Amino acid sequence: MSRPGRKEEEIRRMLDAPHPLVPADLHIRAARRGARLRRRRRALHHVGCVLLLVAAIAFAVWAVAVEPWVVPPSETTPEIDGW
Repeated sequence: MSRPGRKEEEIRRMLDAPHPLVPADLHIRAARRGARLRRRRRALHHVGCVLLLVAAIAFAVWAVAVEPWVVPPSETTPEIDGW
């Protein structure tokens, strides 16, 4: 069997050592941080949806005003009258 590597020995030493004490209020701080991140994410989502809606409305107003689907009149040839 091969000899364990240096990293594996270091990990075994860390696991054999006494574990550090965890703060008593760690779960409370983690829950508050999670709630804060969730509120921030939700707010960013709402802002993104509102910006998307505003962009869609602006595009619709522009399209109605400019009417890009209408073919512009031809300016390369003059109109011929009297044929």
